[in-house]
Amino acid sequence: MAILISVASGKGGVGKSVVSANLALALAKTGRQTFLADLDVGGADAHIMFGELNPPVTLTDFLHKRVNRLEEAAIPVIFHPNLRLLAGTGETLATANMAHARKKRLMKHFQDLSADIVVLDIGAGTNYHALDFFLMADIHLAVATPDPTAVLDLYRFIKLAAIRRVLACFLARSPMADVLANRDFTSVEEVMDVAGATDAEGRDVAATALRSFKPGLIINRASSNSQVNALYLRKILHHYVGGDLLLLGEIPEDPAVTQSVRKFLPVIEAAPASDAAKGLLAVSASVEQLIVAHGRTINKYPKSQPPEQRHATEHASRIEVTVPLPASTHAKSEILLFPQASRANGEGIPSRTSGGSYLK
Repeated sequence: MAILISVASGKGGVGKSVVSANLALALAKTGRQTFLADLDVGGADAHIMFGELNPPVTLTDFLHKRVNRLEEAAIPVIFHPNLRLLAGTGETLATANMAHARKKRLMKHFQDLSADIVVLDIGAGTNYHALDFFLMADIHLAVATPDPTAVLDLYRFIKLAAIRRVLACFLARSPMADVLANRDFTSVEEVMDVAGATDAEGRDVAATALRSFKPGLIINRASSNSQVNALYLRKILHHYVGGDLLLLGEIPEDPAVTQSVRKFLPVIEAAPASDAAKGLLAVSASVEQLIVAHGRTINKYPKSQPPEQRHATEHASRIEVTVPLPASTHAKSEILLFPQASRANGEGIPSRTSGGSYLK
């Protein structure tokens, strides 16, 4: 089975598709059979990165059953034999607003792709499609820029992804399904409180799901003027959400990226000596560590185990991947991101008195 890597963001315009395309190509260059799947429903554009202005076949063909297997919707990338592209949907109102049954069929078939790696370029935002596609992966990556709104949206995205991950542990369980299915939760703690009050084991199951939720953070378009205080963001996410955050690196602001997009090429192919290409390759090397760690875990604890048992054993044997923080995460100038917010507002956002800031 392929290892699925989802790449998402809390808002659009942060360069998520650029990161996805370059990451997929970098992994293909290591000798892995790789797919890049554009799951930005209604806003697919990954094919542009490879010069496929009018893809001959797309995911729409699979959704409408014009092709029977997902692999039949893939097109080769001409400049690398190990990389294939699953161009996205959105040409019609029906594909831009995918029905639940179609989404479930699509998600199921991704598990059966004949490949080593599948990079999933997820649409921005916190709709159910984005969250479900993000969470179906084995490795979760989130992209943000140092812009305060991008970091705020990233925080919200990870919080809501964590809530949906915890809910997914219970929706197939009884009696939790009826209790949780019709509730609207604003924080992970609220889910855990309700779960613990209804089911003696509920809180422990939720805590196990959170401990194994460790998305990787990629900072794009970094500059010396404004940097994400990644250490503080990680601390706040751990405190308010319950999950952890892996710090995978930064990609500097670089005009070579814009120039490469205009050439319909990933920047690691168009300008491999550029600062952005070097940053992307460093991020790819960090992701490779996650792939190796995941492969070791799967070999030790097969997916045939029940979900709760597998989550617990995977967490117990999880290999800690330590990625050095860029020096710029300790930049001098400070920008306070949430000056007035408090946990009481329902967002689970830290107050000014909690100390520190997301951005520096």
